[in-house]
Amino acid sequence: MLHVSDCYLPRLGGIETQVHRLAQSQRAAGLDVEVLTATPRARHDRTAFEVIGGVPVHRASADLPFELPVHPRAPARVAAAVHRAGVVGRPFEVAHVHTGVVSPFAYAAIPALLDALVPVLVTVHSMWGPVREMFRVADLVARWRSWPVEVSAVSSAAAEPLRRLGVAVRVIPNGIEVEDWRIDPLPRTADDEVLVAAVMRLAPRKRGPALLRALADVRRRLPAEVGLRAVIVGEGPHRRRLERHLAGPGAAVRMQDWVQLPGRWDVAKIRELYRRADLFVSAARLESFGIAALEARTAGVPVVAMACSGVAEFVTDGVHGLLVPDDAALADAVLALAADPSRRATMAAAARRDPPPMAWPRVLEQCLDGYRAATARLTARRAAPG
Repeated sequence: MLHVSDCYLPRLGGIETQVHRLAQSQRAAGLDVEVLTATPRARHDRTAFEVIGGVPVHRASADLPFELPVHPRAPARVAAAVHRAGVVGRPFEVAHVHTGVVSPFAYAAIPALLDALVPVLVTVHSMWGPVREMFRVADLVARWRSWPVEVSAVSSAAAEPLRRLGVAVRVIPNGIEVEDWRIDPLPRTADDEVLVAAVMRLAPRKRGPALLRALADVRRRLPAEVGLRAVIVGEGPHRRRLERHLAGPGAAVRMQDWVQLPGRWDVAKIRELYRRADLFVSAARLESFGIAALEARTAGVPVVAMACSGVAEFVTDGVHGLLVPDDAALADAVLALAADPSRRATMAAAARRDPPPMAWPRVLEQCLDGYRAATARLTARRAAPG
């Protein structure tokens, strides 16, 4: 089978890492899996094929500014990949196409795959809500809703905007290796400072400034004798803006004295952070899933996040954390848990006790169901008269 994604390693992001982990898990389960992407290995690097972590990766990349994952002849490159597979004797039985809001390579690949009679499962990894009308207009031109493809989304929150367009959407969540995130927490004492963790790309969609405003509100209202520290792990275009916010006036103690922006960390360092963290907080509204929040919840860290986001798929409000409607409620929730170590401990125990329903074996079965449905949909279209 073939995974198609505009974005892939070495770029680091939610879609990139999730598609790679899915491909690795499927290969470990015995499936013959390859990846086709428009992401170059590096600027001015036209490497067309390599193997990453055991996954064969074909790159249809063009030499564009900022290493953009776009190719002007995407349909031809997809058709060539399908032809090559057939020539070597192992034609693709199904294609799994991964899309965000802006995925020109993936969207161009879909009709090329259907023309080659390859069944297609499309997974939407982003929230279409803000641009739903744009896709409605695009349907008038391309009639994409009539394509014989199976459509999935990574959460109910991500599926809802498509369902409002009349698209039948199944939910296939992102996966996690549960045992990798089961950790032994460090012992706490009543005098320990409260450690708030966040792991995210420092980009507009993640709403870093809103998170900092909520933290500042919490610090103002939290009793002075309760220590508070926050570690926001990640990199991205909003770093300078967040640094300026931390250094700004208006607080008795500057935020940069108790909020850290250490940059991107590897998995080992994030796991160690979760051993000591008391809370994980996300201010993102357009969070289609929230893999970092899932990892924190699996590690036994109570999660505070927006109820409208995909985090609601794996955090039960009041059990594994708190789901809130807006920024004011976000600050209130963090304050309530920061001031109540007993309640935090109860939520942490529940998070460790209840495994999330996104372990890889279950997700792989859901993908297989989607592939079967995609095959049946294409077969039915071919058999239809006219």
